[in-house]
Amino acid sequence: MRTSRTRSSRPRSLRRGVAALFAGAATVAALLAAGTTAHAAGSPLRDLAEAKGKVVGTAVTGSRLTGTYGDIAGGQFNSLTPGNAMKWGSVEPTRGSFDWAEADQIVAFAQAHDQQVRGHTLVWHSQNPSWLTNGTWTTAELGGLLQDHITTEVTRYKGRLAAWDVVNEPFNEDGTYRSTLWYDGLGADYIAQALTWARAADPSAKLYINDYNVEGVNAKSTALYDLVKSLKARGVPIDGVGLQAHLVLGQVPGTLQQNIQRFADLGVDVAVTELDVRMQLPSDSTELAQQAADYKAVFDACVAVTRCHGVTVWGFTDSDSWIPDVFSGYGAATPYDENYVPKPAYDAIATSLGGTTTPPPTGACTATYSVQNQWNTGFTGQVRIACSGAALSSWKVNWTYGAGQRITQAWNATCTQSGAAVSCANASYNGTVPDGGSVTFGFNASWSGGNPVPTVTLG
Repeated sequence: MRTSRTRSSRPRSLRRGVAALFAGAATVAALLAAGTTAHAAGSPLRDLAEAKGKVVGTAVTGSRLTGTYGDIAGGQFNSLTPGNAMKWGSVEPTRGSFDWAEADQIVAFAQAHDQQVRGHTLVWHSQNPSWLTNGTWTTAELGGLLQDHITTEVTRYKGRLAAWDVVNEPFNEDGTYRSTLWYDGLGADYIAQALTWARAADPSAKLYINDYNVEGVNAKSTALYDLVKSLKARGVPIDGVGLQAHLVLGQVPGTLQQNIQRFADLGVDVAVTELDVRMQLPSDSTELAQQAADYKAVFDACVAVTRCHGVTVWGFTDSDSWIPDVFSGYGAATPYDENYVPKPAYDAIATSLGGTTTPPPTGACTATYSVQNQWNTGFTGQVRIACSGAALSSWKVNWTYGAGQRITQAWNATCTQSGAAVSCANASYNGTVPDGGSVTFGFNASWSGGNPVPTVTLG
């Protein structure tokens, strides 16, 4: 559906963890909150998915398929979807003048990394070239243009793509057909024609109809169900349906598995094609835990149905997500944060696919408590959190004072104190501690008569 923005030769995957944090004039313990993850030693997602006969995919941007982005894309996923590179406006911006560079790059990357490619998308109402949308066409001309486009693009990648989203988003929310260039100009049968032309161009590729808000049983998904049933009865080539699954936090439909099963019972495959789960920003540990539960619910539903081909996330890193550009105030929708640190959602996916959570090495992250300045009634303290061999996407440190010290002010962290117990969590802007990096926060506190080392606790 939308733009996407996601390693090579299978690296160590990334996983959440927690390590006791030591050092300095005083020692504190760092507790990973629900949103904290670290480099993992478990199996890559693609290996877990393959063991279950499933696909785990991601949408990608071709220009970013290098460095860490490329390593993760190649190492964690066994299927790639071009986010924009195969849409009509990208491949033929000027009539008769084609640009296949990014699409070819993605296909070549996938072949080099033993991955499937899902073509996206041949027929859509959006991201079409202006020469097409601004033209005046007869029915015959419009049909000819569509047939030529499908034939040209599908033939170019014949035998190299596993599947195509042939028709994208044909329905309104109430189940009626969306008014588009194609429906208005060719009638509802443009869908059958498009599928037929695509099959002729590549008989081996699986052909899908793809839409959003069709994840649960509702008017829109029922319209899609009825269309697929009708197409099959007519002998029109249709191999599967794509459920986009652009979801809002905590709103996974309760009828998701039921819906997947009813399409499977029609004799077609089902794929979750564009999964992301957006939340209001800034994210916190509670939201990240809910997001993990949502990702797991979607993967669990797919794993439970034999004909569910797999799940593709719409970009795996928040730095490549379309959500903030479209939904103001929302984001953090993918399994990895902007610094490529996996969130609890990553663990949830791995768990659903049969993986286990492996913590990082003990001591990989440390927190050092120190007194920077002290006077007769108070002092300034600092805590430095550093990681080597792991990474954090959020953090929380806890300690217990032994002489009645009281924190009066804190910066770069949110600190609370109950009696002698202190708990400090990251601010919205400094939760990420990359492997090899560090963050610090400070505070002022009062003391009287003594300022001994706090009692170490692991909260």
